[in-house]
Amino acid sequence: MSRRYLILGMGPAGLSAAETIRALDTTADILLVSDDAYGYYSRPGLAYYLTGELRDDALYPFTEQDFRERDLRRLQASAVALHPGSHQLELQDGRRLDYDRLLLATGSLAFKPPLPGIDLEGVVKLDDMADAQEIVERCRRARTGVVVGGGITALELVEGLHARRVHTRYFLRSERYWGNVLDEAESQIVERRLQERGVEIDFHTEVEEILGRKGHVAAVRTVDGRTVECDLVAVAIGVRPRLKLARSADLELDRGILVDEHLQSSAAGVFAAGDVAQVYDPVSGRAVLDTLWGVAVSQGRVAGTNMAGGSESYVKGVPFNVTRLAELTTTIIGAVGSGRGGSRDDDLVGIARGDSETWRHREDAVVVQDEFEVNRVRLLVSGQAIAGAIVMGDQTLSRPLQQLVAGQVDISPIRDQLLQPDAPLGDLVHGFWTRWRSSDATSEH
Repeated sequence: MSRRYLILGMGPAGLSAAETIRALDTTADILLVSDDAYGYYSRPGLAYYLTGELRDDALYPFTEQDFRERDLRRLQASAVALHPGSHQLELQDGRRLDYDRLLLATGSLAFKPPLPGIDLEGVVKLDDMADAQEIVERCRRARTGVVVGGGITALELVEGLHARRVHTRYFLRSERYWGNVLDEAESQIVERRLQERGVEIDFHTEVEEILGRKGHVAAVRTVDGRTVECDLVAVAIGVRPRLKLARSADLELDRGILVDEHLQSSAAGVFAAGDVAQVYDPVSGRAVLDTLWGVAVSQGRVAGTNMAGGSESYVKGVPFNVTRLAELTTTIIGAVGSGRGGSRDDDLVGIARGDSETWRHREDAVVVQDEFEVNRVRLLVSGQAIAGAIVMGDQTLSRPLQQLVAGQVDISPIRDQLLQPDAPLGDLVHGFWTRWRSSDATSEH
């Protein structure tokens, strides 16, 4: 009899798990259950849909034929309870689905702060395709929008509203943008680029109340007593894992679903991956949550392997994220911030450099942007290794730095040179990486 697999969620973790299970168990019955009417699509691509650079149909990496070829069944439905004892999933319409193995890959939801007026028409977030389409539709009539939040999603909303000809006010609680990840110069680069495009940035500004007229957003009142008229309020101040089903099953929880190294929860046969999974990180010594697409894919693959009878441990890799900040391609690798996730080493040294004509024209470049108004590289060196890096603009150094950080490669041959004032940072890194790669390839033979 075929083993029955249920996968809750149709994001990167769920699809990765489904593909892995199918490759290992050709006779399995695999059913993906999701309450998202749009199915599987690229969540990172929503930013480009908002700016008009991509049509919505370009965000679907899987076709109907792809699902058929992999024999993956899908069901659009809302699940209300999980019963691990009887190995059943209860749906909102009363049906119960039996399973042998189940994966919770339900993702996360944008946090809605308990502000007066938060439920008015015109308050938007960016969780999914439905949200993105609502924003696009509201932008047709809106003249002014306020965006609240300090990370990548908030910036995506700022750029999306601005691209759709909505005059945009950006409220930041602190003195600069994304201060726990970017350094002051990097924050200023992003802020200046936004301001040059006509975005107004209000620093040290918090919303106290969203004011309405006939049930629709009309203005916001700030903590310092100002009233700013607007037609839209976009909120992006963090996400929370979707834990309703996990709670119904009495799974062990912290901020997310606590899982072991095989991504199995406290209930036999129930696994978790993606935004909802809280996985032990040997580097920090803590169980941590990740919300990166690549991490979700990796966790889904490991969970799928183990659901199909394998025994693979998930090892958290070096964080790696390619994003776009104010239309500037930016790669973030490893520990780069001054706060969460930063290295605890006492000898952590930050080094930053601007443009270099030499490293910008090296071979083996991974170029994802053709015009480079800004070129900046920042390294965080811990001991004899690079703990993290940020590459803004030209991405020539992105792949070399990812490999050097991930491998914790000993950079002692160039460490002292890197620390010299006005050292050609990019050239030193690229030259060292080229030699290291050649010596590594030679040693394999």
